[in-house]
Amino acid sequence: MGRILFLVFLAVPVLEIGLFIIMGQAIGILPTMAGVVVTAVIGSYVIRKQGLSLISEIQSLLGRGALPARQIADGVMLAIAGALLLTPGYLTDFFGFLLLVPIVRGQVYNILKSRITVKSSFSSSSQSNPAYGKVEENIVDLDDKDWR
Repeated sequence: MGRILFLVFLAVPVLEIGLFIIMGQAIGILPTMAGVVVTAVIGSYVIRKQGLSLISEIQSLLGRGALPARQIADGVMLAIAGALLLTPGYLTDFFGFLLLVPIVRGQVYNILKSRITVKSSFSSSSQSNPAYGKVEENIVDLDDKDWR
């Protein structure tokens, strides 16, 4: 895994530099640089809109007592898309814009979901759940008007 990451961190800047040279020769230096700035601005706007929508959807699901696993995964992918779009370069912008497409995020989510297993040991009984501590039998719960 370490070698793969090393190759990625080595290959991406080399490819970005190559793309900058190709784009600069094809359309000129100023349009090439403007393209990087414009993609960052457009990307940050789209991420903001989708992110706010995603936050309200997560809050709605949590309010109903549902687990928003898919929405959390979408949030992580949007954060990665944001990092890629703010990184100067056309290759990173391409992958960043891909992650902004909901269909692509759905495919990535399905791939990741098939490879990840979540196990839970949560019990609904407060007596057997160590997070609540030990429940003693001789405790009396009083209302506000019953004690002074």
